Amino acid sequence: MARSLKKGPYVDEKLMKKVAARKPGSASIKTWARSSQIAPEFVGFTFAVHTGKNFDDVLVTEDMVGHRLGEFAPTTKFTRHGGKMQKEAEMAAKQAEITAAQAAKATAATVAPKK
Repeated sequence: MARSLKKGPYVDEKLMKKVAARKPGSASIKTWARSSQIAPEFVGFTFAVHTGKNFDDVLVTEDMVGHRLGEFAPTTKFTRHGGKMQKEAEMAAKQAEITAAQAAKATAATVAPKK
């Protein structure tokens, strides 16, 4: 649900003070205010947004203005879908990667000049 226009966008006051005191491109600003909207003054700053366990760095660009900080720092980590077919596909991909690395190593050894 959208916030009332008469109230204006929600931007955390402490966060605005920290942004006003620093220059863009300096060290990241640590914040727990995931619900704070990104204001145009935030462009160019790097925020360390709390995910519940650790902090994810978010570099704010012009496209992000109007969104919330929490949208760019996911709180859950996707591991993979389970199942026998998924496991077989991952093993096949890993084996293909190993054979490609071995083939590249063999061609590099044959191309190297002898002294």
